[in-house]
Amino acid sequence: MPSEQPQPVTARLTSAAVFLVLTLASGSDRCATAVRELCATLGALVRAVGARAPDGQLSCVVGIGAAAWDRLYGGPRPKELHPFREINGVHRAVATPGDVLLHIRAARMDLCFELATQIMLRLEGAVAVADEVHGFGYFDARNVLGFVDGTENPQGDAALDATIIGAEDAAFAGGSYVIVQKYLHDLRKWNALAVAEQERIIGRTKLADIELDDAVKPSSAHNALTTVVEDGRELEILRHNMPFGAPGQGEFGTYFIGYARSPRPIELMLENMFVGRPPGNYDRLLDFSRAVTGTLFFVPSVNRLDSLARMLGTDEVRAVDTPLRPAHAASPAGSLAIGSLKSGDGT
Repeated sequence: MPSEQPQPVTARLTSAAVFLVLTLASGSDRCATAVRELCATLGALVRAVGARAPDGQLSCVVGIGAAAWDRLYGGPRPKELHPFREINGVHRAVATPGDVLLHIRAARMDLCFELATQIMLRLEGAVAVADEVHGFGYFDARNVLGFVDGTENPQGDAALDATIIGAEDAAFAGGSYVIVQKYLHDLRKWNALAVAEQERIIGRTKLADIELDDAVKPSSAHNALTTVVEDGRELEILRHNMPFGAPGQGEFGTYFIGYARSPRPIELMLENMFVGRPPGNYDRLLDFSRAVTGTLFFVPSVNRLDSLARMLGTDEVRAVDTPLRPAHAASPAGSLAIGSLKSGDGT
């Protein structure tokens, strides 16, 4: 393991999550400063909100996009940080804007909601929301298509090895890469299929979650195309996908979020899915699921996030250290010390 402390990339999958993809407002140094302030104090904010429910498993991971890196850090950048690469095959993996990713997880949605609220109050006026998704646990870790998701995730040390950068990019050891995509499903069309056909598309049984035998599993099955082997070794990633939806609006989806020590394995999987392996032998799941976002981020180590505090000016550091109060409080006297507005700052 690298000496740098990773962010909680490998935290356990929870029953609630909020995914926020943000873009920096243009033309103002204050925007970058606001994000630096947040990164420098995020750990304390998570602990403060999490103290309200000590068993709530609250965590937050921050990712930085390629376009925002120079504005926030300057200097060298991680070796493989680049904009998400759009893929055009039978179906299209779109690239969409994103400067900052916030992946908030907890056992309870109220904790996710509270932390997201306080974070956004800190960033008010500095960022715009490109995408916001509230994910939920669905029965026994299933997606809204009815299949268990993330069955083959690595565990323990294998998860760390798959996600955390080491000597291959020593200057950014302890970091990780993450790709996010929002998929919308045509459930009416999907549910019109026989279960046996659904299983052939996914590559697993629906009820028991058992992988189909290679003798009957099509080469276009989802789990076949997302398995990438090089030099006899499978390239692993860590998925923390979550279902989301708004039944009244007819919206049903899966938020794909994949962590890895290099973006390459995920990019290869997506190439297999959208173009095919060989070309034309694409993932038939995409006939029912449409990618509407796509963004790549670098997840700095905790140490590197803390280093942002040293980039702030004297006045800015003083502002970060100022006691906080909740946004709804009439005055600091009623504070629960879990706010995001600085005392005396009504903006």
